[in-house]
Amino acid sequence: MHKTTINRCFLSISTVLTISFLFSNLVLAQITQAQQYLMDDFIRDVKLNNARGVRKALDGGMSPNVADNRGNSALALAITEKSTDVAKLLINSPSIDLERPNLAGETPLMMAAYNGSYDLVTYLITQRSVEVNHPGWSALHYASTNGHLEIVRFLLDKGAYVDPESPNGTTALMMAARGGHIQIVKLLIDRGANISNSNQLNLTAIDFALANNQTEIADGLKSRWLKLYGKPYPSKP
Repeated sequence: MHKTTINRCFLSISTVLTISFLFSNLVLAQITQAQQYLMDDFIRDVKLNNARGVRKALDGGMSPNVADNRGNSALALAITEKSTDVAKLLINSPSIDLERPNLAGETPLMMAAYNGSYDLVTYLITQRSVEVNHPGWSALHYASTNGHLEIVRFLLDKGAYVDPESPNGTTALMMAARGGHIQIVKLLIDRGANISNSNQLNLTAIDFALANNQTEIADGLKSRWLKLYGKPYPSKP
């Protein structure tokens, strides 16, 4: 009799614990789902430049550092979608991580430089003291690649290395030559860029220009090579 009572008590406790566990999991799942809905709404507002909606979410406790399912932070999305109002709102959030790279290793400053967002580039550096010189690919690389002359000039004025090297040794001058951005090529050289630098494939800015049919840039760089080194640029197979 006593043993039967104990068994019944044990079964009752076990049943209660099981029900409690299942209920807790259900509540947790509902909370997680609700949080996901809020995050999805937040990301949508970021892309649509809905500053009012984003501010409301931030005031309600949403982290400015949340990312979408591809690993892109809210700020990265705002810059990519040219949601300038939202971007500045996020940049001014006290807990924002302004150096956080996306999955491709690109920081918000690099993305703003690539997209030609001069206002955001200057704001990030002058108002939020973001680091200009990022190891590896840099904002100067990105601005030079897409031909954003004023951003290149601003970055150099703010202390950007004139010959930053990507992981494979590619410089901003090489990227400017590749894209045919002759004014940027001239500016970089005026600021001290070295035309003899080569990357891991032994390619110089001249080679980049030649490979991409940027004849005027290639001829100009070859002429400078001759003046600097007293001999023609060596041809390559």
